[in-house]
Amino acid sequence: MRAIQKEQPELTALIITYNEIDHIEACIASIDFVSEIVVIDSYSTDGTYEFLRDHPRVRVIRHPFRNFTAQKNFALMHASHDWVLFIDADERIPPDLRREILETLAKPENEVSAYWFYRKFMFCGTPLRFSGWQTDKNIRLFRRSKARYSPARIVHERLEVHGATACLSASMVHYCYEGYAEYKAKMRMYGQMKALEAFGNNRRFTYLKWICKPLWRFLYNYICRLGFLDGRRGLVICYLGALEDEQRYRVLRRTEQDFRAAQFSLPRLSKRGFLVSELHPVRQ
Repeated sequence: MRAIQKEQPELTALIITYNEIDHIEACIASIDFVSEIVVIDSYSTDGTYEFLRDHPRVRVIRHPFRNFTAQKNFALMHASHDWVLFIDADERIPPDLRREILETLAKPENEVSAYWFYRKFMFCGTPLRFSGWQTDKNIRLFRRSKARYSPARIVHERLEVHGATACLSASMVHYCYEGYAEYKAKMRMYGQMKALEAFGNNRRFTYLKWICKPLWRFLYNYICRLGFLDGRRGLVICYLGALEDEQRYRVLRRTEQDFRAAQFSLPRLSKRGFLVSELHPVRQ
């Protein structure tokens, strides 16, 4: 058994948290096979930090949350090993995926830089089989020296990988949300962050997108992606997914209005040296 362990590369598990006391213990238990566990906590108030601080396997660092990309790149800086496993507090690594990870990393001359994971979504304790989630996958296992999260996105972050990628066959489990109110709040937050991301990338608001994008997302996931086969849960998930897009364009519109208002009222100097305002020119 010890000989097998020596052939396996060291592996760091990285988690970012904020008020995850209901999930964090089970999450850490599912990754007890890694060499190191590093958690970046955004000043939790529900006991998450205290639990992590007292856990013998965890190194916890407090860091203020700016956005998901910045927080994850900060976490990468604190990993001791090249191979990292990124996992959210509400996700679990089941035994079959654990075996596949260890077998994959133990292969000699492994030239792959990153691995995709499929995810099995649990909503209110029941698996979601359709509703657009059936082919969802993310890169979660990768070489730190070969990857970085792109600053172009601040939510639903994108990992830029230098080198080959592959996909593992086993799935991780994602206990995405326990109920309607929690999921709705999260979708609104994602929509707001997407709006700020779009504004920063010079994408502009249009009424056509505000109407059509959420409608298309709902119809695509509920009909084309067979959300109706998930029953009432599928209807709720598809509606709340569309709500994320609606919130994005609502906030983008408000952000553009605020920006224009700030520009309109911003004092500036005229060519003659007068302090002028587009509303009330004032002579000094």
